[in-house]
Amino acid sequence: MKRWIPFMKSGPRVAVIRLQGQISNSSRGLDDVSLAPVIEKAFRGKPDAVALQINSPGGSPVQSSLIAGRIRRLSEEKGIPVFAFVEDVAASGGYWLACAADEIFVDRGSIVGSIGVISAGFGFSDLIGKYGVERRVHTAGKSKSQLDPFKPENPEDIERLRGWLDDLHVYFIDYVKSRRAGKLADGTDHFTGEIWIGQRAVDNGLADGIGHLVSVMKDRLGDKVTFRRYEQRRSLFQRFGAQAAQDVIAGVEERASFARFGL
Repeated sequence: MKRWIPFMKSGPRVAVIRLQGQISNSSRGLDDVSLAPVIEKAFRGKPDAVALQINSPGGSPVQSSLIAGRIRRLSEEKGIPVFAFVEDVAASGGYWLACAADEIFVDRGSIVGSIGVISAGFGFSDLIGKYGVERRVHTAGKSKSQLDPFKPENPEDIERLRGWLDDLHVYFIDYVKSRRAGKLADGTDHFTGEIWIGQRAVDNGLADGIGHLVSVMKDRLGDKVTFRRYEQRRSLFQRFGAQAAQDVIAGVEERASFARFGL
């Protein structure tokens, strides 16, 4: 009530955005379209700070860039500092999101890093041949069917894929270097896809300290700080409707992404 009465001063406020799960271009995971209204609302009303609660094994580099870019734009336009608090993991695209913050805090057991790019899939060419299935593909453009999982791997396609991955890796590296300028420890190659745990992430400059949301924000803004939480909400249709089967598959993929880090 105090914030609506002009002569009564309200205490400091922190808007908390939860970023949980795999980053993807579907509403099942973290994506810019779904998160846009959440992020915009969190910055509305000029809170004293915005806190990102992150628990993500990564995913789409483009969606990671779009989400982080939106956070940075609003932070700079409104002059609101952003703090990231890593829970179990902020790896790959999850770390990209963490770098949108001005400061990054981790738990002693948090998994941080994995600054690299990966492409994984399956090959079925021998399988379909075993069962007498003939693959018929007709294209205009010799590269149109590149990396087809039902055809044997083509060395030219693999070389092309490696070029794409290298380009994305350079993009990721440039972003981390710009956001963590002057903080990354000398003598360590941070960009091999390696991960660091808790204090080691701090020692290597990937994070600024060990700390949790409430204690750090109280230390910065005082004991009277209040928190308002914002997160993605899925409609009843998304939870119980025709998308349910797709959500099961997406859930398995997300589980596999976390499992890469023993979670």
